[in-house]
Amino acid sequence: MMVRTQIALDSEDHRRAKRRAAEQDVSLAEYLRRLVRRDLRSGEPAATDVSEIFGLGDSGGSDVAAHKDEYLGDAVEAQHLRRAGRARPR
Repeated sequence: MMVRTQIALDSEDHRRAKRRAAEQDVSLAEYLRRLVRRDLRSGEPAATDVSEIFGLGDSGGSDVAAHKDEYLGDAVEAQHLRRAGRARPR
């Protein structure tokens, strides 16, 4: 049994997905079904934990790797304050 689902894509992703589907000679819907099916069968969860990528490009020449936790904390705090409608003190 199929269940009808509606999704929203930004225009660039939509254009590229339609082109990829055409390259595979399938409809956009079939292309998306195949992507979902492949992802679900892989058994691997989608990478959503950003901590997995920190430090991957550490060349030793910058302080970003050493201070990533501080920088991340600052960014999260700034975003929280923006959402709360308060400007961050400088």
